[in-house]
Amino acid sequence: MLNPKIQDAFNKQLNAELYSSYLYLSMSTYFELKNLAGMANWMRIQAQEELLHAMKFYNFINERGGQVILTRVEGPSTQWDSPLHVFEDTYEHECKVTALINDLVGLAMAENDHAAGVFLQWFVTEQVEEEANAQTIMDKFRLVGDDGTGLFMLDGELSQRTLPPPTSATP
Repeated sequence: MLNPKIQDAFNKQLNAELYSSYLYLSMSTYFELKNLAGMANWMRIQAQEELLHAMKFYNFINERGGQVILTRVEGPSTQWDSPLHVFEDTYEHECKVTALINDLVGLAMAENDHAAGVFLQWFVTEQVEEEANAQTIMDKFRLVGDDGTGLFMLDGELSQRTLPPPTSATP
């Protein structure tokens, strides 16, 4: 049986992951409107990944005999000043998610819930990757500056991102 404190916190994280998916889908829309199809692709895939993350929490809650409680997902931002600003927001958001995951790890430790702790280790590792990816893209935007050719090349690079097929560990 799932500890009620863990269940509540995991339901909140499930909602946060759904919000992340909404946010990245909104960012994809921003890029579509700017005719930056590669960046839109990168964000669409990011949105799909976040939905998979939400489903990991959904499945874990159910597997442990808990109750999934879906709540309202807040609407994300829809406007940004520039592509760089979008990725700055992405990085900021991923740092916030990292803090949420770290809090969950602390709760799992405090509640002596080893299964939750092991489950969360995947997310700890994932957040290192998420922050690093956003930082790398931000750095590239800063190198490019206002150069249209550089922006075009970066858009092309980001168009190459694909969603890896789910593994047995992924819902």
